[in-house]
Amino acid sequence: MSDLEAPLRPKRKKIWVDYFVQFRWILVIFVVLPISFTLYFLTYLGDVRSEWKSFKTRQKEHDANVEKVVKRLKQRNPSKDGLVCTARKPWIAVGMRNVDYKRARHFEVDLSAFRNVLNIDKERMVARVEPLVNMGQITRVTDNDEKVPDFVETMIYSPTRAVCMTGRYASKEEAKKKGNKINSVGWWYKTWFYQHAETALKKGLFVEYIPTREYYHRHTRCLYWEGKLILPFADQWWFRFLFGWLMPPKVSLLKATQGEAIRNYYHEMHVIQDILVPLYKVGDALEWVDREMEIYPLWLCPHKLYKLPVKTMVYPEAGFELQRRQGDTQDAQMFTDVGVYYAPGPVLRGEVFDGADAVRRLENWMIENHCFQPQYAVSELNEKSFWRMFDAGLYEHCRKKYGAVGTFMSVYYKSKKGRKTEKEVREAEQAHLETAYAEVDQPAD
Repeated sequence: MSDLEAPLRPKRKKIWVDYFVQFRWILVIFVVLPISFTLYFLTYLGDVRSEWKSFKTRQKEHDANVEKVVKRLKQRNPSKDGLVCTARKPWIAVGMRNVDYKRARHFEVDLSAFRNVLNIDKERMVARVEPLVNMGQITRVTDNDEKVPDFVETMIYSPTRAVCMTGRYASKEEAKKKGNKINSVGWWYKTWFYQHAETALKKGLFVEYIPTREYYHRHTRCLYWEGKLILPFADQWWFRFLFGWLMPPKVSLLKATQGEAIRNYYHEMHVIQDILVPLYKVGDALEWVDREMEIYPLWLCPHKLYKLPVKTMVYPEAGFELQRRQGDTQDAQMFTDVGVYYAPGPVLRGEVFDGADAVRRLENWMIENHCFQPQYAVSELNEKSFWRMFDAGLYEHCRKKYGAVGTFMSVYYKSKKGRKTEKEVREAEQAHLETAYAEVDQPAD
């Protein structure tokens, strides 16, 4: 955005929270990072222990744990105990969205034992896993260099600077051939991946071979580019060499140590949004983000949205197959995930910025342009607008068919911003027959 186009914003007066956020790195280095490393190590030991078990043993444990959950659910008194939730603490969730629905009355079910990979079907490329299996476990057991599709990823560093990367699987023999460069990006002292990719803007096109699992986790150590906000000097060579092995801090610990004031500050002064946009509208989305938020880098990744026999909550545009746009096929419309993660330009310049209003306007733009928002992101949508973005038909049909209404919270109720009151919980519990979705005009098929 040029200086002439940039909106004039008044300077924002600093408050105590600004200084706490600015020097939060002290708490992160001396408290969060050591505890994070310990928890990562203990989690790794648990993962290894799980992998030592045979698939038959894991299945037996799974069946036994399911029986425990069933027994627990039978203990619930619908008139007294509230709606069913997992027993995970609200701050453990990775997303920035507040898990406020757990702050009201609810019936907890412990799922902490469900952390096994149950089956890997390499022919069908299907992994059957329990709810708490992490990406580290999955990438260790699904590392297959032959039967996984290629990669495409773009990082946009400014309105005029971007790097697009394509990747294909290669054998170890090919990678080790004379003249080929192997870049093990997973080592703690390595340059953060997004900064490494940015070097292509100076040296031009280049090819390198990255070990598969390390490529999967290329953004893990630096939390994409959020690590720069948390620890401003963590990308420097001396920190990477001496302390890079402690990275990244656990997001759950960052949330647990921030308090209500810091949490609200991040909602107002920080953006973590993913926008699933039809490919032909990506340019419009990028211009909107540049104009209204001025956030860089941006992350782009393709996503194919298939046309199914029934309309799910997320669905392609009607008649897309007739338009024959770039990337579309007869059975799928090409979308792009636009990742918007960082502090907006006005915040970095110390100017006034209304984060809630910016997200609200972004969501309205998304609804108007057939875009979708993942539910880990902070949302300002009311219920009617939420079901304008998503289709409620099949979802509500399944909730009623399988008795979820009055037992489990609706997806909107779980993602709604703000603390849930006892009255709201009671109203949700009574929503057996009539729901707010009845107000929504269902899109025509």
